[in-house]
Amino acid sequence: MFGRRRARGGRVRGRGPALIAAIAIGVCAGVVAGLLGVGGGVLFVPALVIFLGLGQHQAEATSLLAIVPVAIVGTVKQDGYGNVRRHDALLMGLLSIVGAAAGVALANALSGTVLRVGFALLMVFVAVQLVRKAMSEPRDSRPPRVGGGSARGETPTRNHRFPSNSA
Repeated sequence: MFGRRRARGGRVRGRGPALIAAIAIGVCAGVVAGLLGVGGGVLFVPALVIFLGLGQHQAEATSLLAIVPVAIVGTVKQDGYGNVRRHDALLMGLLSIVGAAAGVALANALSGTVLRVGFALLMVFVAVQLVRKAMSEPRDSRPPRVGGGSARGETPTRNHRFPSNSA
């Protein structure tokens, strides 16, 4: 991954610049993942293709490994705020094992171009759905205030801004 790259299409050349680009991708993706709860394919795949010049197959495979530490740190921090629904996460995680194996097999049977177009279409679909949902939410859907209830007069059962020491 950090070997020499051709300087075609904005690709990084040389070991040093590729390492710097990989570090920048990792830091930026970590911040965005923690802030918005997204990672993996959404951030790593386009960055690896655009900035490091990886092919679609390599970028997808690399992102699968790269997201593991991001997911662990993000989950631990979010769990401290009481936001992790463990039962749902465990169920989805276990069921996705078979799906991931099937997806990898299918991805390797398809061309990089087909994967890239499919990935782009998925990103557009997700973006449209998120915008539609955001536009339909009430204007006062703010998070609970620390210590004094929410904007709707509800009393929070837990301080969601600062993780508690109890688990």
